[in-house]
Amino acid sequence: MAPSFYGQYPKFHVAVDCIIFGFEAGKLKVLLQQRPFEPRQGEWSLMGGFVKRNEDVDAAAERVLNQLTGLHNIYMKQVGAFGSVNRDSGDRVISVAYFALVDIAKVNHDLNHQHSAYWEDIDELPPLLFDHKEMVEKALYRLRTMLHSRPIGFSLLPPLFTLSQLQQLYEAILGQKLDKRNFRKRIGDMKFVEKTDLIDKVNSKRGAALYQFNKEVYEESKLFKL
Repeated sequence: MAPSFYGQYPKFHVAVDCIIFGFEAGKLKVLLQQRPFEPRQGEWSLMGGFVKRNEDVDAAAERVLNQLTGLHNIYMKQVGAFGSVNRDSGDRVISVAYFALVDIAKVNHDLNHQHSAYWEDIDELPPLLFDHKEMVEKALYRLRTMLHSRPIGFSLLPPLFTLSQLQQLYEAILGQKLDKRNFRKRIGDMKFVEKTDLIDKVNSKRGAALYQFNKEVYEESKLFKL
C-alpha cells in the first residue's frame, strides 16, 4: 500500500501555554510556575501542557486552566501560535498560547501550591524560559487593546467593587495613571455598570458605594447598536 499523503511529513508535539492574569491590591498579576521537570527544571515558566490525541486545542487550554485554578468557564482568548524551530530545548514543540482572566479570590490556592505556582506582579516578572516572555507581552498587548472596546476587565474583579477599584484595575492593565474625573464620567456613560445600595465598609474608611457589572444590560446594548 502506498504511504498516505500525511505520512511523508514529520510529526511534532502540540502544546498549550496559558497566561493567567489576576488582579490584587491594585496590581495586575500573572500566575507563574517553577518548572518541576527537565529540561530547565526550577526555572520560571507559564503553565502549559500537551494537547491529547482526542482533544481540541481550546479544550486542552481549558483543562490546564482548571487543573491550576480549579475554575470553570474562565474568560479565555487565544493569543497566537509560537513555533520557532528551537523554541523548546526538549523537543520540537509548537505551542498555542491563551490568556485568561480570573478573580484571584476564587482560585483554589491549594492547587497553586501543588503545581509550584505563584502570583507575580506584571512589572516584576522573573526571567522566563523559552519564549514565554514574548507570550506574556503579546497577551498584555491584546488585553490592553480589547479593554478599550469590551468590558473584559470585570472578569478580574469580584462581583461587587468600588469605582476606585475599577480605576485601579484600568491603570494596572494600561500601565498609566488616569484622570479620576474623566474616568468616572466615562464609567457613568456605561449603563451596564450599576450602582448598588451596598457600601464597602472594609476597604473604604468613608464607606464607598459598591457597583456591579450587568452582563444582560451590556448584551442588550450591543444588540441595540446593531
